[in-house]
Amino acid sequence: MSSPTGPADGLPVRMPRPRQPGRHRRPEPLVAPEGAPALVLAVPGTPSSATRSLAEEVVSIARSELPGLDARIGYLDGDNAEFPSLQAVLVHAAEERTARFEQARAAGMDVKMPDGPVAVVVPLLAGPDSALLRRIRQALMESRVAAELTDVLGPHPLLAEALHVRLSEAGLARADRARLFTVATAADGIILASVGGDEAVQAAGITGMLLAARLAVPVMAAALDQEGSIASVAEQLRSSGSQQLALAPYLIGPEIEPGLVEEAAKEAGCSAAESLGPYPAIGKLALAKYTTALGIAPQQAQSAPVR
Repeated sequence: MSSPTGPADGLPVRMPRPRQPGRHRRPEPLVAPEGAPALVLAVPGTPSSATRSLAEEVVSIARSELPGLDARIGYLDGDNAEFPSLQAVLVHAAEERTARFEQARAAGMDVKMPDGPVAVVVPLLAGPDSALLRRIRQALMESRVAAELTDVLGPHPLLAEALHVRLSEAGLARADRARLFTVATAADGIILASVGGDEAVQAAGITGMLLAARLAVPVMAAALDQEGSIASVAEQLRSSGSQQLALAPYLIGPEIEPGLVEEAAKEAGCSAAESLGPYPAIGKLALAKYTTALGIAPQQAQSAPVR
């Protein structure tokens, strides 16, 4: 029986493992610098409990990757305490930083006036959407808070991985080409559906090439918000030999009206996968945008290898 000071005589003592020396030593986990700006996730679309749950999961992933991270959620169409607007979240972050400085000075601490951005705003968007990004910039301007706006999350190999997983979850793609099994409903052509017009389609096409390499089937991007775009791409894929199509939303989810993906799939005459949602890569990419803006470098997440 062990005692408060250690194990009883005769029992083995577990010694701490020595720290591995040399270049193969595990890197020290990165933590958020003291006084670092807040990461504010700018969430588009109509606020709802489902949207909030998604956004909270994304920031939870980001916090787990960078302990000490001050991560907040601002809704582009928010207007109350339950769903605070992006502008209100930025103003509140600035007020809190000023209050911390004044409290420290009142306590006699030798602190300097905080400078630099109060927040780094990361749009919860897989691809560019000029209309939504314009509204985010407007919210930043109206807040009169020193904040930095990052690029959208894509294109990126991790998004191709996420699309692959969503397709496999829907039974529309093999989860792993190295395993000897088939999926009867696996698609032989993928429509990558985006919103944001031509610029978004071009950006989605880059991730689409990475997805095509993973699945070994043709992938073409189309615009959900351009009439006839989905049907036109479906026809192009069928005319090139694809018979069983699938629609993969290149979307996080909140940025579109409910039912839009289902309508597009019906237009194309095919099945659809779920939107990307709170896939772990989304939180990691949001954090990567934040750390890049600040010039700090956490251990980069790697996409799964193509099989």
